[in-house]
Amino acid sequence: MKVTTTAVGTALALASSLALSGCGSDSSSDKGAKGGTHTVQTANGPVKVPDNPKRVVVLDTAELDSAITLGVKPVGATTAQPGKPFLSYLPKDKVKGIENVGVIAQPSMEKLLSQKPDLILTNKERDASRYDELSKIAPTVMTKTTGYPWKENFQVHAEALGKKAEAKKVLADYTARTKKVTKALGGKKKAAGIETSVIRFQEGADTRIYGEKAYIATLLEDVGLSRPPVAARAKDYGGLAMDVSPEQVDKGDADVVFYTSYGDPKKSGEIKSVKSPLWKNMRAVKSDRAFHVEDELWIQGIGYTAADKILDELESDLTK
Repeated sequence: MKVTTTAVGTALALASSLALSGCGSDSSSDKGAKGGTHTVQTANGPVKVPDNPKRVVVLDTAELDSAITLGVKPVGATTAQPGKPFLSYLPKDKVKGIENVGVIAQPSMEKLLSQKPDLILTNKERDASRYDELSKIAPTVMTKTTGYPWKENFQVHAEALGKKAEAKKVLADYTARTKKVTKALGGKKKAAGIETSVIRFQEGADTRIYGEKAYIATLLEDVGLSRPPVAARAKDYGGLAMDVSPEQVDKGDADVVFYTSYGDPKKSGEIKSVKSPLWKNMRAVKSDRAFHVEDELWIQGIGYTAADKILDELESDLTK
């Protein structure tokens, strides 16, 4: 999926025809943007974008979730893994027809250019080194990072897409939904008494116990669930998680454990671990409160569409 220097040079040369869009022109373009421009504050400073972008390309899973949530079907998007379709939790009718423009952090400039975008959404964590190239193709809105600040990033995406009113409704619906789940768990006090942990087995890497600076941690917090002490000690990757060996998986024990695998469960160590005495002696497992969940939804999916589905599963599992 790596783009050659020649290919990039060719793509950027062709991008000259999109220069008006890249500079945030107030005039309408042949890509369908109408009504002038507005300025969005981004991680790279203020960027002028079309008021009504019609050909949006997104380069990460959070940006794709945001667009779908706000009723925008991008013309192009990256996938999370080479050779894989878009994340399976997204409604199939909402992603049908979206062009695959490469893999996260490795977009094909040629494919991206062929979509004639009038707006590109991404983040510096994935594409900081490509900002100049991308902004020559179309106005490019980058957030600083992805994951934990997803709610703030969503607002940036909504502003760029001209969907601030829709975003307000999405937030109100989410707030109502989290309150409903808290009530189903018996109220705030009872929810706070449930220590909840998230463990991810990973093919080709250590097992992760998720900390307080993870996307999934914000959902647990919004429902009012508490976290085990290990979550506060999970300082790897800026507080995202704690990496442990398979022999230390019990460090992630809690009243409730949600676990998943990135990659083949056999190669990630999941299958071996869940059969081990170490796993079987964890209190969550003993009390039948360890739940396997889908990695694409709980970990890779970042946004309100993912959150809706996760909240459904949380309520279902914790009220059994």
